[in-house]
Amino acid sequence: MTTTNISELEQFDKFRHLQSTLRERWKTIELFDNSEADILVVPSLSIDQRELQKIEGCEHYEERLLFSLMRLRNPRTRLIYVTSVPLHPSIIEYYLQLLPGIPFSHARNRLLLLSAYDSSLKPLSQKILERPRLLERIRKALRQEKSFMICYNSALWEGELSVKLDVPLYAAAPDLQIWGSKSGSRQIFAESGVPHPDGSQKVWNSADLAEGAAQLWERQPTLQRIVVKLNEGISGEGNALLDLRPIANLSSQGSHAERVAAISDRFSNLRFQAKQETWDNFSGRIPELGAIVEAFVEGETKRSPSVQGRITPTGEVEILSTHDQILGGPDGQIYLGCRFPADESYRLRLQQLGLKVGRKLAEKGALERFGVDFITVDQGNGEWEIQAIEINLRKGGTTHPFMTLKLLTNGRYDLSTGLFYSQQGRPKYYIATDNLQKDRYRGLLPNDLMDIIAHHRLHFDSGTETGTVFHLMGCLSQFGKVGLTSIGDSPQQAEEIYNRVVKVLDEETRSNNRDLPSFSDYAFPVSWDGYE
Repeated sequence: MTTTNISELEQFDKFRHLQSTLRERWKTIELFDNSEADILVVPSLSIDQRELQKIEGCEHYEERLLFSLMRLRNPRTRLIYVTSVPLHPSIIEYYLQLLPGIPFSHARNRLLLLSAYDSSLKPLSQKILERPRLLERIRKALRQEKSFMICYNSALWEGELSVKLDVPLYAAAPDLQIWGSKSGSRQIFAESGVPHPDGSQKVWNSADLAEGAAQLWERQPTLQRIVVKLNEGISGEGNALLDLRPIANLSSQGSHAERVAAISDRFSNLRFQAKQETWDNFSGRIPELGAIVEAFVEGETKRSPSVQGRITPTGEVEILSTHDQILGGPDGQIYLGCRFPADESYRLRLQQLGLKVGRKLAEKGALERFGVDFITVDQGNGEWEIQAIEINLRKGGTTHPFMTLKLLTNGRYDLSTGLFYSQQGRPKYYIATDNLQKDRYRGLLPNDLMDIIAHHRLHFDSGTETGTVFHLMGCLSQFGKVGLTSIGDSPQQAEEIYNRVVKVLDEETRSNNRDLPSFSDYAFPVSWDGYE
């Protein structure tokens, strides 16, 4: 065994030991109102950077974990939030002003903002590790026996960062991330007895991909379309659709070799879900990421719900929420947003299937957040056929809206109904998106958005516990893109609140509104960047 291997083994053992300490402090951490904890938030998107670039404005997605600032409503919690580049101060102020019952200054004194000042296409965790002085500042700011680290997803960079800081990572270990891949998801579904579409194992070249597609077609001769997925694609951007209908005659008449050849020829005509994707680029990624094929679920009335859960450090599996996802793209495979909760026709069944998946993941040693995406098809008799599509072993697009609701209201999720109730006993509903994007919104600065929110009273009202919470505000100026969660006391009210936000933003960005004065015209000048 080489010295390098011994070092890696020692690092892995230390990582596991650090994670084991979470079992001892878990109950204390969960005491929301009076636990004493230091939370290190490293919102690093430690995934394939070329795939990540398919998401417009991805460089601002480190903002999606800013809901964590709401944990500062606990007066004994301290929080360190690290980013690649500094966040606009008005964005930080916006989140801290949402905290009910906590003076802004008190919360701000317990928040340490740090930045790598590096906008390059590297995961944030890697950037931190490349800066020993930044690493040391983080280490010195943490009370080790009271600290834990959270992240967007866990990769080798996060494991190394945990060990170097001597702080446990509350996330699945990097070596378990296989279970969040497309092929790993299929294995978990098979082992846990959860229904899922027929498909292939992971392959590493286009020839084997064609072979797997032909075998799938032969098992299901009536198949019309096949989904081709890069094994580590995200938000549906790594998916493509193979249409078998132009070569349908080969289903019954052709030989196996003819089917393989015809499918290989069809690869150049794949319908890609990501903009500007090509077969040349896609096929070049297969040897790097792997790929699978899967039967496309047909149906006149289809939906794509999801269930979210977590595995605690003590091994318990909890269901947190269900959603109906809002999908877009050429074939409805790209995640745009969600509605909470999922339809009552199937949300309790989603919970049951989610528990099966969660228990299997727990057996594998996984920890913290997981989500399972499904396809449901209306059978026309009030019943819905449900098939699992993939597992997200990370914080996903449904994490921040639900945690925003939970941390703002300190309410509870009821497993018996699949509803969320505020402390006042009101069921709460929301519509959320990461992708409210229009060209006319380009050029809006975060301060401009604050002006609009204040003038039209679009903010979340802690008294009624309704209104809108915005995120991804850093995306607005360059990409015309913003995220929001519109919360109401009914699905209809949530939709009305969401639609009003869109209407106001549209009206405020008409060309004849561009010369309106901003708040800064009336405020005293200030100088504060909020960073240590």
